[in-house]
Amino acid sequence: MSELAERTDILYIAYYFPPVGGAGVQRSLKFCRYLPDHGFRPIVLTGSGATLGRWEPIDTTLAQEVGDDCVILRPETPAPDQRLATRSQRWLGRPSAFAKWWRRQILTYGRRAARDFEPRAIFVSLSPYEGLEAAVRLGDELGLPVIADLRDPWALDEVRIYTSAWHREREVRDMARLLSQCERVIWNTPEARSAAIARITSLDEDRQDCITNGYDARDFEAHDIRAPDGTFRILHTGYLHTAMGLAHRDRSRLQRRLGGELFPVDFLPRSHWYLLAALEQLRERSPDVANKIDLRLVGVLSDADEARIARSPVQDRVTKLGYLDHDSTVAEMVAADLLFLPMHDLPAGPRARIVPGKTYEYLAAGRPILAAVPPGDAQDFVRAADAGTIVRPTDFVKMAEAIEAEVARAPRPRRAASSAVTRFERRALTVDLATVLRRALGRSIEDTPRGAPATEAPEAGATARSLDETELREDGLSEPVRLAESRPSGSA
Repeated sequence: MSELAERTDILYIAYYFPPVGGAGVQRSLKFCRYLPDHGFRPIVLTGSGATLGRWEPIDTTLAQEVGDDCVILRPETPAPDQRLATRSQRWLGRPSAFAKWWRRQILTYGRRAARDFEPRAIFVSLSPYEGLEAAVRLGDELGLPVIADLRDPWALDEVRIYTSAWHREREVRDMARLLSQCERVIWNTPEARSAAIARITSLDEDRQDCITNGYDARDFEAHDIRAPDGTFRILHTGYLHTAMGLAHRDRSRLQRRLGGELFPVDFLPRSHWYLLAALEQLRERSPDVANKIDLRLVGVLSDADEARIARSPVQDRVTKLGYLDHDSTVAEMVAADLLFLPMHDLPAGPRARIVPGKTYEYLAAGRPILAAVPPGDAQDFVRAADAGTIVRPTDFVKMAEAIEAEVARAPRPRRAASSAVTRFERRALTVDLATVLRRALGRSIEDTPRGAPATEAPEAGATARSLDETELREDGLSEPVRLAESRPSGSA
């Protein structure tokens, strides 16, 4: 459709949006790029666009993908740092400065968008999870259906560690209360959807959808494998979690007994820790093979990440590329001989509920994958595509064997995308989203989505008014949705 009059406006709330870069941005960026092809115009309410450090890098190239049809609303004031929540706020469950700020922006700019654009639905990308309370309230005020899009499974996410089991259960109750008021809920992995339905009995199963993350085939069109040059490139893109892994292992006996974990998780494998151990072993037994390897790390490294490299005997085989724009990152993927996909380790029994966002682009790159992942959807997706070798996240011996075998097979041609991969193409996923939106809008015509009486939108003079903490409390926003860690979800 080419005429705006034929399109339905959707208020699309996404804190992470260009020029901010990283994996957490890609989902919203691609949905907003392709939704107009299906009759929907996104009215994007996002953050200020300023970076606050490692977790919110700037990638100015992504703004080129935002179509002319997409309207973007940005707060005039920058966000407080999400990392500055105090210990008392975490223990008592009080809203951080960031939570208060983001809720105010949603209500203020959401009301303004309702006045200027008359959207038919509210779509909210989570995290930050603090935004859902305000989005639900805005939906009640305007009589609009709310669609929650969870890029990770919130309080059911095994990598979110809470102060105690009580704090996690409180978050689960908040999560259940808010999601039960949404017209549709979108989970980004099948495992997350199944876990939510099993754990939160108040959720209507028929309103729980699953739309995974994915890749944009157009991003890969200009790139091809490199000519053989005598080196064997192993690539990792995105964040390494060495510091978090070490801190989690070193936590006190009291912290362990408080039970803030969903189930025991080892975060250290979600880094280069065991990959370096594999390369160290390989150098001892097959130095000729090890000396061909170029381990390339794309992304911002922490001090702990750097320290692990500095004390490794194979530090001379490591190339630190830093943060690259998305197109350059894709070029590195396609040019690699082996793509390293690490995740956390789990005990026997539980399945991982998350899939790192890089997984889908690794599959699209058509290069062999070394998947050091636990049982779960990521493992299933790599196996279904016959895309590489799967090892336990801590098994550096098997990693070394897999690397040596791949070096012997190199160079390999680029693997053609099968249906096990193309199902994750962004345009196909946007078709699924358009279907979800139409279902939500269809129900909103038939009845009031959440059973609450709709109220009129405030007068124009009230839309730009910021709400202070007292107003938030009076408006029922004193029960916060708390952030367990400051990274954007879907960013690993």
